[in-house]
Amino acid sequence: MIDSFEFRTVPAILVEWSGARRLGALLAARFAARRVMVVTDKGVRRAGLAEPALASLTEAGFTVTVFDDVVADPPDAIVLACAEQARAAGVQLVVGFGGGSSLDIAKLCAVLVASDQPLAEIYGIGKVTGSRLPLVLIPTTAGTGSEVTNISIITTGETTKMGVVAPQLYADLALLDAELTVGLPVLHTAATGIDAMVHAIEAYTSRIKKNPLSDALAREALRLLSGNLIAACRNGADRAAREAMLLGATLAGQAFSNAPVAAVHALAYPLGGHYHVPHGLSNALMLGPVLRFNMAAAAPLYAELADIVLGSAPGRDIAERSQDFVAEMERLMNDSGAPRRLRDVGVTDNSLALLASDAMKQSRLLVNNPVTVTEVDALALYREAF
Repeated sequence: MIDSFEFRTVPAILVEWSGARRLGALLAARFAARRVMVVTDKGVRRAGLAEPALASLTEAGFTVTVFDDVVADPPDAIVLACAEQARAAGVQLVVGFGGGSSLDIAKLCAVLVASDQPLAEIYGIGKVTGSRLPLVLIPTTAGTGSEVTNISIITTGETTKMGVVAPQLYADLALLDAELTVGLPVLHTAATGIDAMVHAIEAYTSRIKKNPLSDALAREALRLLSGNLIAACRNGADRAAREAMLLGATLAGQAFSNAPVAAVHALAYPLGGHYHVPHGLSNALMLGPVLRFNMAAAAPLYAELADIVLGSAPGRDIAERSQDFVAEMERLMNDSGAPRRLRDVGVTDNSLALLASDAMKQSRLLVNNPVTVTEVDALALYREAF
């Protein structure tokens, strides 16, 4: 018997090496709009990643506006500035080009320009009432999966992160061009790759909306990611590894968009808010402690995932396979070269109680965790990660 469930995702995913170099032709064939805004960040511009795509758009007859003021952990002011610039330019189509922050800003820009709703009214789940402009998302990292999720995360106030979750945030097209990820530094490759693995694991163990489709995507995502993370870190030009990581990140994004993430993310967000630890890295730092904490309830599922990342092991019971899985995740994180302790990224021990208090505000995520997390538990998890 299958429990009832609903599964949503983007209507189109195009996987094409060098696809961004012919972006103009791709979009001209799919959309009537010809005034386009490309939302990105200065790092992507400096690296030259966006220039072939921008040239291609111009050659295809598009009028192009670029918003490249996106920053990590973007505050609400960035969203509002992007939407204001898009309105002033009469933009008809939004293209997000970059890491998860750029894609998140592009989603919200597309909604705000087409709607009278203020940003403050759409935080939460299902609060967007209007439509949006046509939207295309092109990731330059293999991590967040934002190109296929209905979620945008914004920093509100000094340190708090808020999410907008709504079906309008699903893009019309996600373009996966793994060539864009070839220049990604080792630390970014490791952190974003581990972030994607966290998405797959948390979707697979999500308490409320886990379903057969999200499970299938999470398993395949974890197979691709765990099997290629170290290769991508050791040789950033390994095309096969880069393609596998990008596809794996997208599959994990589809999984967690339908079976939401939980305590790893809830504990990671305050690290970004208070210490500006990049999102993928903050997830990597909290993964080991949370895996061990959740083992009491999630051991059978961890055992299934052990078969994916390690192959089957006849004769080993569920508890042993669960331990094997956690050990393998720890090994991958260690071998990737990413920092492994909170103290290594500037977190101070006297702030752990504040972080635990802030993590409790992420009730949207904590409700999905297989084991209930109290503030006392959160503090203990931060101490373990410290």
